[in-house]
Amino acid sequence: MTIKVGDTIPETGFVKMGESGPEPVDSASYFKGRRIALFSVPGAFTPTCSAKHLPSFVEKADALKAKGIDEIAGTSVNDAFVMGAWGKSAGTDGKITLLADGNGDFARAVGLEMDGTKFGMGKRGQRFSMVVNDGVVEQLNVEAPGEYKVSSAEHMLEQL
Repeated sequence: MTIKVGDTIPETGFVKMGESGPEPVDSASYFKGRRIALFSVPGAFTPTCSAKHLPSFVEKADALKAKGIDEIAGTSVNDAFVMGAWGKSAGTDGKITLLADGNGDFARAVGLEMDGTKFGMGKRGQRFSMVVNDGVVEQLNVEAPGEYKVSSAEHMLEQL
């Protein structure tokens, strides 16, 4: 079942790249007591994800925070090493926390998994964004396959 506005984020794990290496992050603790802008991309270093999606959140980080967002997070079904390298290449430091969903547990738990096997990508997370307020989905924007519109930082800003 696909998550919807008003639902609580399911308890799953992520991994983020810390200064000393990969660090586990549990979703319940991460989303508790804060308003998080979360976006999901099918793959780090893929064309639309690297040229448009991640840069939109880097560029609009201050504007999102001015609208009441405590933290901005991006996730993908990639490992923490890839997500860490992607963040460095895009200048996310201090602006965006990248959360690796290496096994796709989060994408599956929120019902937003996609099948990229015909492209050699395996099971991935769909392209989407959401605002999570104290663990509850406040906004949800899921892209149609092949699209990049409603999950952008610009669209999220219009909604806030």
